[in-house]
Amino acid sequence: MFKLGVVHLGLRNLNFTTKTATNVKCYTVSSVKMDKEILEKAKKLAGYKAVDDNLKSGLRVGIGSGSTIKYVVDRIKELGLDVICVPTSFQSTQLIVNAGLTLSDLSRTPELDITIDGADEVDSQLNCIKGGGACQLQEKIVAAASKRLVIVADFTKDSQAFGQQWKRGIPIEVVPMAYVPVMNKLSSMSLKPVLRMAVNKAGPVVSDNANFIIDAQFESISNVAELATKIKMIPGVVETGLFVNMASRAYFGQQDGTVKERTI
Repeated sequence: MFKLGVVHLGLRNLNFTTKTATNVKCYTVSSVKMDKEILEKAKKLAGYKAVDDNLKSGLRVGIGSGSTIKYVVDRIKELGLDVICVPTSFQSTQLIVNAGLTLSDLSRTPELDITIDGADEVDSQLNCIKGGGACQLQEKIVAAASKRLVIVADFTKDSQAFGQQWKRGIPIEVVPMAYVPVMNKLSSMSLKPVLRMAVNKAGPVVSDNANFIIDAQFESISNVAELATKIKMIPGVVETGLFVNMASRAYFGQQDGTVKERTI
């Protein structure tokens, strides 16, 4: 049974003010800045609340990747929690080291109590699309080694069904030599594959594992688990960004200074 709740956080230490978002078609520089500020505050709300609710000293914690995870690490450091941290990417490794937290890996800490990670989109069943930052392989490995996976995100990642918010498709990590055959196979499955290209360098995005990323765009997904299995079975596919039946709780920071929770 699903439980939805909206929790008002004590904002004494966060210094948040309530803001109401409006739908506008033309953005000024100031409105874009304000939208960014609202999103960052929403991410901070979610990250702080997840740590407060789920972490204590002595736990073995998977530290996810993405812009919201910064606030998770900030809160762990602020509370002085003595936890063992296993990263899911080079980015999260840097966050852990810079915060002075205890860094480990799955060879030394193969079983984790909990992983806190972000998501690009979360549906009504707590299935997730992840991999916008090209970290889905290591994120899934760490999540699978954990007793619980908790998602933190802002309100723009909260959907009833995939595709309502996230429009870039399913991130799929592939062995470089196989990317063309994989794209052809994805096309035969009524998906629209696009090789993700780097922004500040020539050529494709390369993951922490030296693989390429294909974003498979879709109209709708009728059976998430079935599609995830079909994609994973394509030779050359290393991992998909579909996280099915893995998360047990999600925190979504809202525009008004509250946090929406979803559990199963």
